[in-house]
Amino acid sequence: MSAPVVLIAVPAGLRPQFFADGDERRLTDAAALLGGDLVVTESLGDALAALDLAAVRVLVVAWGVPPLDGSVLDRMPALEVVAHCGASIRPFATPELFARGVLVTQAGAAMARSVAEVSLAFTLALLHRLPRFDHALHAGAEWEVAESAPTQHELLGAPIGVVGASRTGRAYLALLTALGARPLLADPTIGAGEARALGAEPATLDTLLAESRIVALHAPSLPETRRMIGARELALMPDGAGLVNTARSWLVDEAALLAELRTGRLDAAIDVFDDEPLPADSPFRSLPNALLVPHKAAGTREGRLRQGATVVAEVERHAAGRPLEHAVTEQDLERMA
Repeated sequence: MSAPVVLIAVPAGLRPQFFADGDERRLTDAAALLGGDLVVTESLGDALAALDLAAVRVLVVAWGVPPLDGSVLDRMPALEVVAHCGASIRPFATPELFARGVLVTQAGAAMARSVAEVSLAFTLALLHRLPRFDHALHAGAEWEVAESAPTQHELLGAPIGVVGASRTGRAYLALLTALGARPLLADPTIGAGEARALGAEPATLDTLLAESRIVALHAPSLPETRRMIGARELALMPDGAGLVNTARSWLVDEAALLAELRTGRLDAAIDVFDDEPLPADSPFRSLPNALLVPHKAAGTREGRLRQGATVVAEVERHAAGRPLEHAVTEQDLERMA
């Protein structure tokens, strides 16, 4: 096997999810522009064990990559770019990676639409009490018992709180406004004018919690957002309201949420958990007012292919001497879970 200039270290099971027909040819052409060959391996570990990586200038990875520390980087002294098919680079990005001047890019922007659609699906499900009805029927409840639930609501005209104008938050806002909801937005990083331009009414977090029928979390993982939704905040939400979390479990005090859900006062739809995989004995699993998804909000076929296309385009930009469009700095790490 030749010494690679562009190395794809992505498992065979994931490669068809990310890369469409023709993508390997595009990466091969990019490698040629960089003065060498494209090599595809099952993992970075396999490549480190079997290949001379001294000429690698671009490394394409997915999930499960080991930390790119000095011992790994010493094997790739020519490395210029690490392109990640996912979003968060925190699992593998090290201070040494940035200290050596390696550029890092990722495909998080490609995931926004998929996650926003799941947030919308969660929102509609909670408004219409679908988790409660589904759970009751599956549990064998009598028809009259199964149809008993808090008041159902339409999305049209509904006050929907959006916490965070992230890429996904903005995509979710676009869907809400297109369907006639009345969004409220809490995000201290943007002004009232920008919030209104996004179709939302600016609000403080407390006001948003008190006035929204559904609260959807799209805030980043920052020190100041850790457990931003706790017992006090949940208590502000009106009876029958719902909480949607497709962002990070970092944002929610799970114990407080569990306690509130057990009362039956609120509903929740959750894609992210403190412990993943979610333990089989997790009390969340037995709650009729909790809709649970195993961290798959970004798992659409279309979204995965956009992620791969984003990475391929970034490699092509670098090979052509153009700036990357989705570069991540060391300072951005604090926003990633």
